[in-house]
Amino acid sequence: MYILGLNAYHADSSAALFKDGVMIAASEEERFRRVKHWAGFPSEAIKFCLADANIGIDKIDHIAIGRDPKAKLLKKMVFAAAHPQIGIRAIQNRFLNAKKIASLSNEFAKLFPGCMEEEIKRKIHYVEHHHAHLASAFYASPFKDAALLSIDGSGDFTTTMLGIGHGTDIEEITSIDFPHSIGVFYSAFTQYLGFPHYGDEYKIMGLAPYGNPQYRDKLTDVVKLTKEGLFKLNLAYFNVTRGNVISYGDDHIPKVDQLYSQKLVDLFGPVRIKGEELSQFHKDLAASVQRFTEEIIFHLLQGLYERTKSTTLCLAGGVAQNSVANGKITRNTPFKEVYIPSAGHDAGISMGAALYVHHQLLKKERMPSIRSAYTGSHFSNEAIEQLLQKENVNFTSKEDDVLFDVVSDCLIHGGVVGWFNGRAEFGPRALGARSILADPRRQDAKELLNAKVKRRESFRPFAPSILAEYVEEYFEVKDNVPFMEKVFPIRKEKQSLLPAVTHVDGTGRLQSVEKETNPRYYHLIEAFFRKTGVPVLLNTSFNENEPIVNTPLEALDCFRRTNMDMLVLENIVIERKRMS
Repeated sequence: MYILGLNAYHADSSAALFKDGVMIAASEEERFRRVKHWAGFPSEAIKFCLADANIGIDKIDHIAIGRDPKAKLLKKMVFAAAHPQIGIRAIQNRFLNAKKIASLSNEFAKLFPGCMEEEIKRKIHYVEHHHAHLASAFYASPFKDAALLSIDGSGDFTTTMLGIGHGTDIEEITSIDFPHSIGVFYSAFTQYLGFPHYGDEYKIMGLAPYGNPQYRDKLTDVVKLTKEGLFKLNLAYFNVTRGNVISYGDDHIPKVDQLYSQKLVDLFGPVRIKGEELSQFHKDLAASVQRFTEEIIFHLLQGLYERTKSTTLCLAGGVAQNSVANGKITRNTPFKEVYIPSAGHDAGISMGAALYVHHQLLKKERMPSIRSAYTGSHFSNEAIEQLLQKENVNFTSKEDDVLFDVVSDCLIHGGVVGWFNGRAEFGPRALGARSILADPRRQDAKELLNAKVKRRESFRPFAPSILAEYVEEYFEVKDNVPFMEKVFPIRKEKQSLLPAVTHVDGTGRLQSVEKETNPRYYHLIEAFFRKTGVPVLLNTSFNENEPIVNTPLEALDCFRRTNMDMLVLENIVIERKRMS
């Protein structure tokens, strides 16, 4: 049985394909369109999934989309009537988006000429946004029973959903409706601090450790924690009842309205203009917003624990990408184990919608937990060689053992390496399939990377990939973190060994690398370990202000326009000094 899951007409559009309950292919549409957070019908991701499985659309038994236009329809109407200042244009935009969702069968008929629209209609299931988030975490987890939390900006008029999972069943406990949203709260301050684009929130996480949370108490008037273990925004500080919040134009790029109001400016002072030098005030406010966000999440989780008494947690949603907060959950709440999928953000909606149909609706038995994120594009050495010959690029081909030796030597001697290996990752993190690598022991590694490739803000940290067996030796918290979704303190005695991946507060966003899930990346780190005594590499995404590279040609183009020292495409090596 084949189930195709979709996130469509929403930021981070994606497709995921399951065969008999096992995810066999999944990818974000942005990887093909080369536009970050692309929102629309994920036609290229769908075609990739079907081609990867070598099947046609006629073989799909069910199509699951992580949106339900009918969800909380009455509440939506009441909200619109109570807030006439929203305006006709905003209401029209939401109506048109819902209309697109309701006419998916027409898109399939255009994409696959000859397929019957009525037949497609019969296969489509509409899964509420947060149910799909919960499913993406619970059904992919190793837990038979777990407390569930989905938390993001907004989806199907819900911003936060608490639930519990038992076997193949997910039960919704309660939810919080728009406009009361921690995603809106965090994004509003992201904009206020001069980072205006959709998805810029991670910059606040990176900036926060440079400040002190001295404005935390002021924020208690902005968000109110309730006795029920929930929260409410003080809407006077936000513009969320006055416009679109998020809209999508013909370019399919998410655009966020100004979320903060004049009252917030009156409380904190002038807005930072993009490009303005970051002051200590800006850093302190970022620290305060991050600290208070963590407290809100812990408050929600304490209430969830009291309702469920479970010590296992499954977490998803855009706010679940706050890896700093995620790393503190087991130390600040009763939860002992936490599972977060590789695509915990909205791209994971496609995976979750398909899993929801398979287990919740069809009552099929649970499959083994998803431990690998490697479900995207892949290319053979032969195809890569043909490309490079066409591009007139000098290269050498090496067996694995020689390859690991050559690459580790390059890293040890200060080289920056583009590493293109196996199937691409599903989710926002590079996990050793489409990565740029460097030596974590170098004091100047961050400067080298920013000078040669990334050209990003100096306050943003780079992440460590570590052999799974050595996590406890290097980090204060022992955990299995295959998807780089948690930040943990690095042991004080190890921080001087890892200056390039130790953030200013002594933490690192951990990726534990297992031999079973990515053997070639594991063996590369192992080769570096044998030579240096350090089982860690600096790992950042293989891109330059664009979506992560998806094809060998995109990797080659990125290599050409930057100053990386070496490009590795499977077993093929290109060295800058030998390119011409």
